[in-house]
Amino acid sequence: MTQRKHTPTYTAEFRARGVRLFHEQRSEYRSDNGAHKAIAPKLGCSPDSLRAWCRQAERDSGARDGPISEEKARVKEFEREVRELRQANEILKEASAYFAQVELDRPFRK
Repeated sequence: MTQRKHTPTYTAEFRARGVRLFHEQRSEYRSDNGAHKAIAPKLGCSPDSLRAWCRQAERDSGARDGPISEEKARVKEFEREVRELRQANEILKEASAYFAQVELDRPFRK
């Protein structure tokens, strides 16, 4: 059995603080990558997490192309709803087939 790594969840305030810290200290580093690598340990997160938060903040502000946070949340909600509806349809199909079989097994009455 393989163990999955625990992925910590960070609050929106924490992510915003990380993005703000990145923008405040970016000029002290030669590249964005160097800044991510230096700032992330101070926050206690990975450089990739900080990079993703910064990119999402740029999308949300319109500085970068791509889906904004509200759109991503809406898509996620729609996907969950579709998954639930498919499960409900599958249950209804099975129930319908069961009751159709029960109806066929019953003797015919006039």
